[in-house]
Amino acid sequence: MAALYAKRIMELRQLRYFVTIAEQGSFSRAAERLHISQPPLSTQIKALEDEIGARLLERSNRGVTLTAAGAAFFEDIRSVLAQLEHAVERVRQAERGDAGTLSIGFVSIADFGILPPTLKSFRARYPQVDVQLHELTTDAQIRELRAAELDLSIGLAPVDEPGLTFTPLLQEPLMLAAPTTHPVLQEGSGAVDLRALAKEPFIVPPRNIGPGLYDLTLSLCQAAGFAPRITQHARQMQTVIGLVSCGMGVALVPASLRQLKRPGVQYRPLLGQPATIELGILQLSQTSNPLRDNFNQALREAALHLLTRT
Repeated sequence: MAALYAKRIMELRQLRYFVTIAEQGSFSRAAERLHISQPPLSTQIKALEDEIGARLLERSNRGVTLTAAGAAFFEDIRSVLAQLEHAVERVRQAERGDAGTLSIGFVSIADFGILPPTLKSFRARYPQVDVQLHELTTDAQIRELRAAELDLSIGLAPVDEPGLTFTPLLQEPLMLAAPTTHPVLQEGSGAVDLRALAKEPFIVPPRNIGPGLYDLTLSLCQAAGFAPRITQHARQMQTVIGLVSCGMGVALVPASLRQLKRPGVQYRPLLGQPATIELGILQLSQTSNPLRDNFNQALREAALHLLTRT
């Protein structure tokens, strides 16, 4: 096997020698360009011609010209070597994480905060990476990661899944989203006391879809002295806000959703120490992926920028 491998390496070298001689039109100039002496170059070309069974080059005092067989061989081999160089470069790019396809899942709130600046910087840095985005709830992200349909995802804590890691990125305070005509909004423009919402209908995600936000909403209301009257469940934050705009109830939502300007909805901070939800990176443990690592770095940089801006 070692002898066969060495032979193949030698053949590749012979092909490169042949192309260089054809391009330079001279053994001496080719030898200088290849940084070898002329006698071994001549020996290698003679071995190549013997193996092929055809004379490829005509030598004369005026230089070297291609035979008819050599001209046909030159065009094909030059194309093969170019394809080989292209393949080698693609491998190197993949190893560095500079090219390839990256499949990313994200919860809807990421689209209003960390995802846009991450994508902008990542695409500027790695233009040859094809980024495929999939808006998914955290529970769906877990299933897709296990099925190897995603390389990484941006989900919401808590996540405690064997074989998966959750790396925190950002903590977002919760805010009140309420219809603009709601009486509690008419009492000023400042923070809202949650106790004023004790009798209001609440819109929350189903617990099996968003346990973090669901449990946090319940615990905040209970700390304010009441159990929330949940009348609507919605899987996506855009749907939650849509229901609020229709006057179907109020909701506690991440602060980044203020970017979602929906007529009929107003956002207000909550009185007291703000409660937060945590956004982070989900991925399979103990796996290596340079593309994924590069995107993770872009996410961390975007998170740091968002933190220093607030």
